[in-house]
Amino acid sequence: MKDILAVVLGGGKGSRLFPLTLIRSKPAVPLGGQYRLIDIPISNCINSGVNRIFVLTQYNSESLNRHINQTYRFGLFSQGFVDILAAEQTPESTHWYQGTADAVRQCLRHLLTYSPKHILILSGDHLYRMDYSALFRRHIECGADVSLCVLPVGTSEASDLGILKMEKSGRISEFCEKPDRPDLIESLKADVDKWQKAGVTPDRPLMASMGIYVFNTDALVEVLRGDPMMDFGRDIIPYSLPRYNVSGYIFNGYWEDIGTIRAFYKANLDLTVEKPKFNFYDSEAPIYSHPRFLPASRILKCQLQSSIVSEGCEIEDSVISDSVIGIRSIIRQGTEISQTLMLGADYYEENRGGRIPLGVGRGSIIRGAIIDKNARIGASVRIVNSRNLQDHDAENYFVRDGIVIVPKNGVIEDGTEI
Repeated sequence: MKDILAVVLGGGKGSRLFPLTLIRSKPAVPLGGQYRLIDIPISNCINSGVNRIFVLTQYNSESLNRHINQTYRFGLFSQGFVDILAAEQTPESTHWYQGTADAVRQCLRHLLTYSPKHILILSGDHLYRMDYSALFRRHIECGADVSLCVLPVGTSEASDLGILKMEKSGRISEFCEKPDRPDLIESLKADVDKWQKAGVTPDRPLMASMGIYVFNTDALVEVLRGDPMMDFGRDIIPYSLPRYNVSGYIFNGYWEDIGTIRAFYKANLDLTVEKPKFNFYDSEAPIYSHPRFLPASRILKCQLQSSIVSEGCEIEDSVISDSVIGIRSIIRQGTEISQTLMLGADYYEENRGGRIPLGVGRGSIIRGAIIDKNARIGASVRIVNSRNLQDHDAENYFVRDGIVIVPKNGVIEDGTEI
């Protein structure tokens, strides 16, 4: 894997994840209590033996940059690195990144400094575990110029993904980015009998791109230095089909695009079930993150059911069920929390008179919510979406897909009902 260079795309505005992306980029959004989304592709790279990694950043990137700098440091005598390539003005371009392909194009001169034979391109906001060395072996066996990771999906997901048709040899013959016409989706369905072993079923009759690509460097350079195409899915892949050997690598594991509040909420709460679809407890392929050296959580006279409690928390005389409690969360007496994602806090604080303290106050009830970092929830607060709102913006909270979200540094006064 020494001939591969990995490029992780840091994402754009992430408007579908608002307000979690109000002051941070998508890949910097916390995940599973103590990780961030960016930890997934970087950990997959490290576990696969890919240790030369660039992360391309642009929008709201400060917290992402800080997390990467604090987390991923290779040994003094290692050739591995995780470096940030921030959007920059150059003599060739004075513009921000205009799309995924344009981001790689603008950084190409930095990538080519390392003379890689192959470039692995990844998204920074997907949840999955993959051995990229298996993808690379398939790429070499097929003599491919470009390889895409492919996942069987249902028709309801087609309009959000790139849908393709693949020959039995693995070569991709058709590709359509986010098809929205029923007749077009129908024409792209795979033969279930032919592709049954690959995981294609009547419920999942389509093959979709996962946004994971391996390019031979020569082919990538040739495409990017040609006509100014901006996006891999919309432009580069369709352009490449008749000109290059574009091959598919079928992936049958768990994969989730954390692109919306509902998807983010569901993916996190899925971690609390008895047999989660994504397993962080894998010693063979661990997920790495920033080591914080926090104390163990202190839990006094509580009832906990089907929940994750991260390190550094203090929880007293409370009932918690089907929830993820993030690092440094403080939950005070008489609180009930269910089906809720608390992202925790960045710091501890001393008691300050006259100010609502960090965490959740006494006697509060929280159901079906996302409480972002450093939020201050007062005493006797009820966050239960009592009006059954679906999408709503208030001064100190938001509702998306029926989920109440208290933003980072948000304050909910004592006795408030939402």
